[in-house]
Amino acid sequence: MGAEVQAQSYTREERQRYREKVRQNLDVFERMLNTSSFEFDRPMTGLEIELNLVDGDMQPHFHNAEVLAAIADEDYQTELAQYNIELNVPPRPLPGDAALELETELRDSLNRADRAAGQVGSKIVAIGILPTIMPEHYEGDWISRNNRYTALNDSIFVARGEDIYLDIEGPTGERVATYCDSIAPESACTSVQLHLQVAPAEFAAHWNAAQALSAPQVALAANSPFFFGKRLHAETRIELFKQATDTRPVELKNQGVRPRVFFGERWITSIFDLFEENVRYFPTLLAETSDEDPMAKLEAGVAPELSELRLHNGTVYRWNRPIYDIVGGTPHLRVENRVLPAGPTIVDVLANAAFYYGSIRMLAHEDRPVWTKMSFAACEENFRRAARDGIDARLYWPGFGELSADELVLRHLLPLAHEGLRQWGVSDAVRERYLGVIEGRCTTGVNGAEWSTRAVKAFADRGVERREALRRMLELYAVHMDSNEPVHTWPLP
Repeated sequence: MGAEVQAQSYTREERQRYREKVRQNLDVFERMLNTSSFEFDRPMTGLEIELNLVDGDMQPHFHNAEVLAAIADEDYQTELAQYNIELNVPPRPLPGDAALELETELRDSLNRADRAAGQVGSKIVAIGILPTIMPEHYEGDWISRNNRYTALNDSIFVARGEDIYLDIEGPTGERVATYCDSIAPESACTSVQLHLQVAPAEFAAHWNAAQALSAPQVALAANSPFFFGKRLHAETRIELFKQATDTRPVELKNQGVRPRVFFGERWITSIFDLFEENVRYFPTLLAETSDEDPMAKLEAGVAPELSELRLHNGTVYRWNRPIYDIVGGTPHLRVENRVLPAGPTIVDVLANAAFYYGSIRMLAHEDRPVWTKMSFAACEENFRRAARDGIDARLYWPGFGELSADELVLRHLLPLAHEGLRQWGVSDAVRERYLGVIEGRCTTGVNGAEWSTRAVKAFADRGVERREALRRMLELYAVHMDSNEPVHTWPLP
């Protein structure tokens, strides 16, 4: 959810000052794109994994402060709700066997963290939406003790002026329709974020490619089929996140005002397009200002922080977000891919990452790229279908027409991913291990959402009521998660 802020509310004068600083930052950023040197020599990647805490009965455990104190590792940080934490993986290059080493490191890290969490009665679970979360869990003290989260919650409701209405219906007719007086349901959405550092001149091609790829990613990796006890979309997290942070009352929706969770509406030609859209279309939520004079710093040969522009960017929830950051005094740009759910296992997470990094390498460098042959509206419709139907989704792809997601991946995108990883310098062992997992999902038709749905049905067929079926499913899920065997190989109960 980003960096901490100092205040929980802001005056009109503070908001006006912040708006002025954001616009100043934007002008400086435009100048930097034309004149400054950015770091992009090595293909650096980064990874963030959001996690849930459950108690011994598989119910959400609202003790992240105690868990983080027990873990005592700066790679683990707080998240929106007290049953959430986040694991941040330091950036690293792609080539060679780096991914195999990362798998071992992550599994060891999570094992240590889980043992520490157990000291305070928690179990760490990686899943897109915790299936045992219910409305009553948000009636108490749910929000993490962090000014940013409180300020964000308050600002969204001030902007909206009324309670949030969630209305999500699944393909089988199960539906959640309820009012919420906080953004608490957003905390149910736990994801994996993939970062890729790119050159300014190549940013647009990589962002466009990531947008086109987002639907196949979601279809393959869907892992959020249950919310508030109902079987909704295969990747319910997509629609839930959009609705739970919506600052628009119904009248503004009817006027076509853009949602805060924004897929976008056009292909871009520069990273500047995205930052300029943010400033033009989206009002301030968190109005923290710094004393920095960004133009003076730039003219002095120092990369400015542009903290106001970056803070504002962090409150526009694009599924592929542009990132400006500074490391060691040198600025760089990243595409932050935010479409993936957490889990089911570390090997599944790294398989999703390998598919993304390999495919985007090829799609961004095609002679006639996919976004020149597909409308943006078709790309967005693909994304909607993938979230609703998961691995069973039918998607449109230029040159293939409409076909199933698994067929698109097997016939076209998986070979691209293999070649893309080879061009990155990734070892054969890495490619075979992780892209083999993707192939296995496609040939079996099983991802996290499909396994969870089938497991709950198996319990229901034995007469187990839904809540207990969800609890038992999650209990089994956690056992398989710890085994680190890919989800398409998991046995059903």
